Amino acid sequence: MPIYEFLCPKCNVIYSFLSRTADPEKIPTCPKCGSTDLRRVPSRFGIGSSPKKTAEPASTGIGPDIDDPRVERELMRFASELEGMDENDPRQMARAVRKMAEISGEPITPTMEEMIRRLEAGEDPELVEEELGDAIEEEMGEVGGSGPGAPSHDDGLYPM
Repeated sequence: MPIYEFLCPKCNVIYSFLSRTADPEKIPTCPKCGSTDLRRVPSRFGIGSSPKKTAEPASTGIGPDIDDPRVERELMRFASELEGMDENDPRQMARAVRKMAEISGEPITPTMEEMIRRLEAGEDPELVEEELGDAIEEEMGEVGGSGPGAPSHDDGLYPM
């Protein structure tokens, strides 16, 4: 039985839902506020592997603990990888964005996922940014960035 994760923009919380069947098109309602405007996000399990998994601070339960030596090592390793990156290669840009999301523990929004896929296909980064830039900024405002901050994760498991 698959478990799907959805972000409720109203609550700014990511909830896990247990589905009795594999139905990626089904959208549940928010268990807290009843909203039907939930957005599917990549699960934390699917984003990072266990050795690279970042610790979450006990105080907030949101995002990686920047003071954790494992996170610092990953960031340093990532920075050294970026030094050799060809910034004109859209495929390398896509890999860098995916890696940064993995290290930071931030979910990749649907529009960001589309941008990454297009870069992985070799599309011109300027064209992709021109077509998706506003939508990405809007999503980032809802999921993080200048909006209400990074979403928290509810520990419950809800039926779909």
